[in-house]
Amino acid sequence: MRTVKIIIIAWCFLVGFGTTSTKMLSQSEGSNFDSLKKEINEKMQKHKLHGLSVAVFEDYRVKWTYQWGIKASGSNDKIDVNTSFSTASTSKAIVAILCGILEEKGMINLDDPIANYLERWKLPKSEFAQSSKISWMHLLSHTAGTSQSGFADFYEGDKIPTIVQSLKGELLPRYDREISFIFAPETNWQYSGGGYVIIQMALEDHFKKPLAELVHEYVFEPLHLKNTTMKQPNESGFLTNVAKVHNSKGDIIRTGLPITPQVAPSGMWSNPSDLSIIAIEMQNALRNKNNKVISQKVAKRITDVVSIHAVGGWSAGWNRSLGIGNQEWFSHGGSNTGVGGEFMATMNGGNGIAILANGDKPNRFPVMNHLLKEVFELLNWGVTVEESILKEIPEDLKTEVVGSYLDFLYGAQGINKIFEKNGKLYISSPMFDFRLGKKKNQMYYLGNNTFQIEDYPNYIQFKTDNKSKLKELVIFRNKEQMVSVKKEEIRNEKTQLIDAFSNHKLDVAIEEYKKIKQQSPNLNFEAILNEFGYLFYMDNKIDKAIAVLEFNRDEHPDSWNTYDSLGEIYEISGAFKKSAENFKRAQQLNDSKEYKDRIAQKISELLHKS
Repeated sequence: MRTVKIIIIAWCFLVGFGTTSTKMLSQSEGSNFDSLKKEINEKMQKHKLHGLSVAVFEDYRVKWTYQWGIKASGSNDKIDVNTSFSTASTSKAIVAILCGILEEKGMINLDDPIANYLERWKLPKSEFAQSSKISWMHLLSHTAGTSQSGFADFYEGDKIPTIVQSLKGELLPRYDREISFIFAPETNWQYSGGGYVIIQMALEDHFKKPLAELVHEYVFEPLHLKNTTMKQPNESGFLTNVAKVHNSKGDIIRTGLPITPQVAPSGMWSNPSDLSIIAIEMQNALRNKNNKVISQKVAKRITDVVSIHAVGGWSAGWNRSLGIGNQEWFSHGGSNTGVGGEFMATMNGGNGIAILANGDKPNRFPVMNHLLKEVFELLNWGVTVEESILKEIPEDLKTEVVGSYLDFLYGAQGINKIFEKNGKLYISSPMFDFRLGKKKNQMYYLGNNTFQIEDYPNYIQFKTDNKSKLKELVIFRNKEQMVSVKKEEIRNEKTQLIDAFSNHKLDVAIEEYKKIKQQSPNLNFEAILNEFGYLFYMDNKIDKAIAVLEFNRDEHPDSWNTYDSLGEIYEISGAFKKSAENFKRAQQLNDSKEYKDRIAQKISELLHKS
């Protein structure tokens, strides 16, 4: 497995940008949104994104919907308000709603062992977990400890696995073994699409119906959703008005219609207008007003935070790690090859946004993130921190906490940097930068070595010894949700290396690398350097990314992974011959037939380009 997957970017010319507006706005709002329409159109052309659709809701009603672009490359068929997209992992949140409704009706119990509902397959034995202890809630909240994070798409003509085969690791490009347990339930958090396949199997075994029928009966039909389904493109009744998926070059991927047998984790098709209906119903349920399908009990059950380990906050099916505008959100993005989106709503106030786009990550991320940022600012959804509760930061604490850390806010690749400016402390985060384009977020001191961080839902307490030296961090949301992190886990040799490669020329950084390698020879330096290359690429420092990955290849010449990474980054830079050479060496070193066959095709394409 690759340590870090570097996104391949190759642009092609995009044509056919059309627009469709479906909501009436006030004159001032319309003027502001008109400007945003133009900005997004320009960004789509810059990043070669074919199509995008958005719905914005405020005060529990849809405020604005808009669509840009075309459904498929080479077509003039424009995206309209009813056009649906593959929503990828957003499916998980809707499956959680279904499970909550079924529990309220007395049909299942989410605290029961899920093993009691399985017939076609049984949970594997594990040193970490007994099957009698793994509940629906563990799997819904990614706290069961199951492997198999996500799955590749299939297309017409492929051998498509059943969900039994999927759980056994058969016919899967990414996995060659049965799903397993990697930690004891509730002791940690690990995103697991495979866990949702287990949920899918339990639902289908128990109710003797496909998941697509169950979710239609209990969620989609009661909410009158006409453009949302969990049926797949190879099944009768699939939608007809859909956007096809595209690679980073703007080409349709195979048929353009991915088939997802793992329906629960990533098989839903929908559009932003339908997603906004779901979100507003959830928001109304949380306030127990105007909700018709989802009860307050169900809404609270599936949005209450279960774990803040690793990611900052997760409930049953919903991401609860966002604190944008100093508010609480429930959300779930989705990202498959060639398509993806964002779906997020405030816990209070009835605000939110749903976006879907039919392009690959490098095409859609810059456009979607800009749209999110502009909508937040335009509608002024932020809440100010109450200054009366803030205190002056002690100087010794300020001195001790300033510095670099492995990301402890979201567990993302990269670092947090705490720094002082004009007497105030700020923190940088890869996630804040990625989502909001913000290089710094203020840290508000509340006393007792504790901070509230702008745009973040948890509190951070710095535990120090009697000499005011940092010992550990405590991340908490309330008295029940607390996680302790030792200093050595987040300030160590890796942060020293990150600072060296970030702040110095390569030759100076390599000297520091050699010192640290001598001091700590057991570190996985190949993985660390590979990650650095990825980080520099994401920071638009392509030359530095290449230099670091070349150094990693020279340091680890027997690893296929180093050649594979370098092959990808060379392809991004347009050095197709060098790319092919590195992929060829990776192919020689990798024993997987699937990898060899896939890379052979890529090498042929690269040599043709060169």
